[in-house]
Order: sequence, then structure tokens, then C-alpha cells
Amino acid sequence: MSDDKTPARLSELQLRILVGLALVAVASVALVLGGVAFWLLCVVLALLMMAEWADLVGPPAQGKRLAQFALSVPLAIMAPLIGAGPGFLALGLLAGAAFFVVIVTRHPRLALGLLYVGLPVLGLLLLRRQSEGIVFTLWALALVWACDIGAYFAGRAIGGPKIAPAISPNKTWAGLGGGVIAASLLGAAMHWQYGLPWRLTLASPALAMLAQGGDFYESWLKRRAGVKDSGNILPGHGGVLDRLDGLVPVAPVAAFLAVALPKLYHLLPW
Repeated sequence: MSDDKTPARLSELQLRILVGLALVAVASVALVLGGVAFWLLCVVLALLMMAEWADLVGPPAQGKRLAQFALSVPLAIMAPLIGAGPGFLALGLLAGAAFFVVIVTRHPRLALGLLYVGLPVLGLLLLRRQSEGIVFTLWALALVWACDIGAYFAGRAIGGPKIAPAISPNKTWAGLGGGVIAASLLGAAMHWQYGLPWRLTLASPALAMLAQGGDFYESWLKRRAGVKDSGNILPGHGGVLDRLDGLVPVAPVAAFLAVALPKLYHLLPW
């Protein structure tokens, strides 16, 4: 019986790898192009994530469409060249859109989704907008990729005690350690190769744990909704939320560390 299942398991792993490589390639091209290309990719992913979030929290179908329309306003403001870009105006519009959705639908969890989806987009666009934007944004993205890869292989190779089997039965403490180590090595490599600032290099292990926290949160949402995946748009991976759950908490924090923290430091009286 195990021999019969092996080819299917291998083909599923191969599919995951191929789709994962395609996603990395698309993200890399958009990152290098920047501007409208990167913004457009973020917008498409955000609207798909909003739809999946709505399915997980369970509002009526019209609530999903309303949330997507409300989210499109701050996303449009973030557009380069024609919009104000990522900044306080976009942040205020995100909060306003969430407030609008909760008033109209009386569904707080649906409104929370606008912040869950919108803040990572704001963070990524803000990172890419900087003079060292490619390095900063690549660090945030690659950190999550490295964490996922390190956690997967360490968990498979070492196994051991589970972290929270009731939420995510496959996550182990060994996997957590492997993810943190992989992200730390990635941060160190980018510091040596591209001059990644020390504050970001040293923050890499903490952000790796934050990424895995985002993974657990999305797993809890799926358990609560009684589904295996947030969607089926990505063969072998499930939904867009399944693929980007670790990036959701990392992107805003990375933007704060890379952009806002130096400005706050210069405002201090020393």
C-alpha cells in the first residue's frame, strides 16, 4: 500500500515545488520592475486574500463583495504616480474602510480582514518605495520563504514534539527552530552581500517567529471554519492566504523597522 501512495505523494510535492517556484519568479520580476507592476501584483493578491478571508469568517456573499470594494479605495490611493502612495493617507483610508464595513455589515471579523490584508500591502509598497527598496523588500519576502523551507525540512528530518497539535498538527518545535535558523542565515547573508542594516539583520530571527505565528493564526481560522485550505486557486498550496499567511504580520513590522524606526530615532533628543 505504501508503494502505491509514493508516486502520488511525489507528484504532489513536485507540484508544490513548481507552483512555488512560479510564484517566486512572478514576485521577483514584479519586485525588480517596481512601480505599477509591483503595486498591481499586490492589489490582485490583496483582493484574492480578502475574498478568502470573507469565506473563512463566514459573512453573506454580498458582504464579501462590499469588503473587496471598500478595500479597493485605499489600494487605489497607494498606486504610484497617480495616487498618493503608501503613507498616512492610505493608512487612514484603511481604517476608514474597515469602520465602514463594520457599520454596514455589522460583522467585525469581516472588517478586521481589511486591516489583515491591507496593512501588509501598505508595508510592502512602503519598503519598495525606499532608495534601498529592492534590498528591503527582498529581505522581507525571502525571510518568510527561508523560514517556510527551513521549518519544512527540519520538521520532516527531526520531527519531535508538536507545538500546538489542536491548531496545526504538523508543526513541531524542531520545525520552528529550523525556520528561525534559516531566516537568520538569510539575514546574515544579505547583510554581507547587500549591506542589509544591522537592525534588520538582527531582527530576522524574531520576524521568523512572527511569520510562524501568522501561519498558526491562519491555521486557527481554518480550524474554526472547518476547512483544510483557505481556497484552491494555487495547485498544491491551497489559497493565497495559505501561501502568504507568514508574510501578513512580517511585512508591516519589517516596514516599521526599515522605514519608521530610523526616523523616530532621529527625532529623539540626543
